[in-house]
Amino acid sequence: MPLPPLSRRASLLGGCALALLASAAFAQGAYPAKPITIIVGYPAGGSTDLTGRHVGDALGKQLGVPVVIENVGGAGGAIGAQKAANAAPDGYTLFVGANNEVAINKLVTKNVKYDLKDFTPIGLVASQPMVLVASNASGVKTIDEFIAKVKAAPGKYSYGSSGVGTALHLAGEMVKERAGLFMTHIPYRGVAPLTNDLVGGNLEFGVFVLSSGLPHIKAGKVVALGTTEAKRSPLTADIPALGEHKQLKGMDIGSWFVLMGPAKLPDAVTAKLKTALTEVLKSPDFRKKMEATGSTVAAPDVAIGPFLQSEIAKYQKIVQFAKIEQ
Repeated sequence: MPLPPLSRRASLLGGCALALLASAAFAQGAYPAKPITIIVGYPAGGSTDLTGRHVGDALGKQLGVPVVIENVGGAGGAIGAQKAANAAPDGYTLFVGANNEVAINKLVTKNVKYDLKDFTPIGLVASQPMVLVASNASGVKTIDEFIAKVKAAPGKYSYGSSGVGTALHLAGEMVKERAGLFMTHIPYRGVAPLTNDLVGGNLEFGVFVLSSGLPHIKAGKVVALGTTEAKRSPLTADIPALGEHKQLKGMDIGSWFVLMGPAKLPDAVTAKLKTALTEVLKSPDFRKKMEATGSTVAAPDVAIGPFLQSEIAKYQKIVQFAKIEQ
């Protein structure tokens, strides 16, 4: 069969090229076209994992594809964060992270190689305060009694958290710095042993994430002295915010969760994810599920970049004050 004239062949080739370009453009516009994986840097069952699962379920409904949670635990969330940072920037691997692995680990641990620049922030999902508690054996019932007791015997009393360099540790150090207290930090390997020592009277004070501490507060096993954000949590309006106290003015630190992708995520993909997340945050069903975990859903219009930068600057000051390093 003879070939068509050169001009016609050029026309045919040009048409094929245009078709391929159109197909590629369609493929980009069709995101997502397959399941999405959300990496969580902790084992199943914790607050970050629960947040990731609720976000994943709601995002999947918005985007019309399955969303799978991959738990990659270890190193305070850093292993999962590093895996997410190394993922292909195509929108099919995302990350739900909390303060520890997103903003604090880099400040306190030399071995952490990733930085904020290695991610594309999509949006703030939710937050919850931490809560300063006293053991029943301490005899302390209020924040005034706590400050007076610790100031009267510098170095005698201790507070516990779930580990060095965690948001809970930083919250305790912020209390010390604001009130001018001298007390020892006792790091525990998780919430369970911290709870046991507080309930058993082997430790005077401790810092919990609100969702972890609330069952023990309601059961009367520990005494809530105050939550750590600037305002009272709407979920526990009967517990004062530490920032309300005259000696703790400016006290404002919570545990938060963000949705992120690897760096260099395409603008169109980022925009679609941001739009989907905005709809998720407006959902009454999502809000109800998050409140059941002790979290308050973020406002959809939070500027995520400036928020993260301000949080890192805040943590840097606490880390320098307490000389925290691993």
